[in-house]
Amino acid sequence: MDTKNQPENPGRRGVIKTALGVGVAMYSPFVWTRSRVAPQQIVIRDPGGVLSRLYKKVLYEPFTRKTGIKVINVWSDAEPTAYIRTMVETKSQSWDMASLSHRAILYLTTGKNIYLKKHGLESDPIVSGIAPQFISPYGVGTNVYTTVLTYRKDIFKNRQAPLSWRDLWDVDNFPGRRGLRKLPFDTIEQALMADGVTPSEVYTCDLERAFRSLDKIKPHIAVWWTSGPQIEQILNSGEVDLMPALISKLQAATSAGAPFAFSWDQHIYGYDNWAIFEETRNADACREFIKFASHPERQALLAPDAIGPTHPGAFNHIAPQQAKLLQTYPNNLKKGLFIDASYWLKNQSTTIERFNEWMLSDKKHAPLGLIPLRYS
Repeated sequence: MDTKNQPENPGRRGVIKTALGVGVAMYSPFVWTRSRVAPQQIVIRDPGGVLSRLYKKVLYEPFTRKTGIKVINVWSDAEPTAYIRTMVETKSQSWDMASLSHRAILYLTTGKNIYLKKHGLESDPIVSGIAPQFISPYGVGTNVYTTVLTYRKDIFKNRQAPLSWRDLWDVDNFPGRRGLRKLPFDTIEQALMADGVTPSEVYTCDLERAFRSLDKIKPHIAVWWTSGPQIEQILNSGEVDLMPALISKLQAATSAGAPFAFSWDQHIYGYDNWAIFEETRNADACREFIKFASHPERQALLAPDAIGPTHPGAFNHIAPQQAKLLQTYPNNLKKGLFIDASYWLKNQSTTIERFNEWMLSDKKHAPLGLIPLRYS
């Protein structure tokens, strides 16, 4: 086995002191090499926040120690597809690769212009072990994320806890302050399942039915959230009693003492990928990083922070009790709804516009929106 990809002992996992931002120095093999002694480096875009800190500790710094290739990580807003397209088209590329959702991967590789480079790692001994549903020609799955229904244990102590999206909508039998995402992604799917649509029948989404369902819950929503850090803030402050939440943010809040539990029933999951940009001159170094980050023992080191491994072999290195808390644990994964990226590729613009109009209107069944809105 390639020892370059073997994990090191990262030390105590809980001690993560490094600040965010343009943190880890990473240098690439073919750029800025005017002399033979110039350091190798690559620049990786990641989502920022907790993930940046974890990736620095578990991936970036150990990779540099193993290979000598330094990593500069930069972070941006979620799904920076418009920026990526502009960067590649204008040949002003400052990133070599990125962590991108499977929805963004599809968006950047559909149509006349292709903005990502094929990684060509399907036959690599390590990468070939990634579960087939989490790999494509342009992306290698690195983190399966999921949205679950979460609730306050103290509020639902000694009574039935909410377990499904239908329960979230049932304000009579499950009273409490509610939160919901202020974007149609996941929210449309939740509204349909709350109205009785089975997960296998959610796509293609019946938007008329979804907005009728949303009309019912709208008056009962105390907080509309838009970002991962906001989820943690809401959970820690006790502003809501039940809401959909990203499980990684939920775990961070509960680790800090927030009294929340959650249900795996009908969780909604997708995955992030390591992807290489079409115009990079550092593709080989990027491939070395992907192989390193895909090692099952390396992925296992991220499991205590609710990062769902994409390599089944990672579970051989995760304690059984910890494994049961992960979204890719087989019994959990089969209870979830996989986000259909192809549906959102075709429908996201009109659905976002309609959702935006619906949020601003007190009327039921808001008409198709007229406000142009780009989500990227």
